[in-house]
Amino acid sequence: MASIHKEMHVDAPPDHVWAAFRDVGAIHTRVARGFVTDTKLEGDTRLVTFANGIVARERIIDIDDAKRRLAYSVVEGRPTHHHASFQVFSDAAGSRLVWIADLLPNELKPVIEGMMDHGMAAMKSTLEAVAQENAA
Repeated sequence: MASIHKEMHVDAPPDHVWAAFRDVGAIHTRVARGFVTDTKLEGDTRLVTFANGIVARERIIDIDDAKRRLAYSVVEGRPTHHHASFQVFSDAAGSRLVWIADLLPNELKPVIEGMMDHGMAAMKSTLEAVAQENAA
C-alpha cells in the first residue's frame, strides 16, 4: 500500500486553520482555492471537484475537535482503497499541518502525491490569506 505524508508550516493560528478544515463543505473557498473548484455535501459524503477535472466522492470518517483531526476516505474515484487525514498542530507563531494518505493501487502514488503537493501550496496560500483578512 502506498503511503504519502506531507507536512508544512502555515502562518495562521491553529484555531483558524482547524475551523477551515472542519467546515468540510467549503474546501474550495476556505482551504484550497484554485486547487479545489467545488465541494458539494451529500449526507456523510462530499463531492470534490479539483482544478484538473478530477471528481472524487469522499466519505467523512471523523471530525475530532479536541485533536483538530479530520479523517476521510475516497469512496468513488480512481483509488481502489483510500484513507486520509489532516491534523492541525500549534507551531511557533502559527500552525503545522499534517496530511497523510494511504492508497491502492500503488501505481497511483505519483499522481496523488503530485496532487497533494499542489493542494499543500493552495492550502498555505488560502489559509494565510484568510488569516490576514481576518486580522485586518
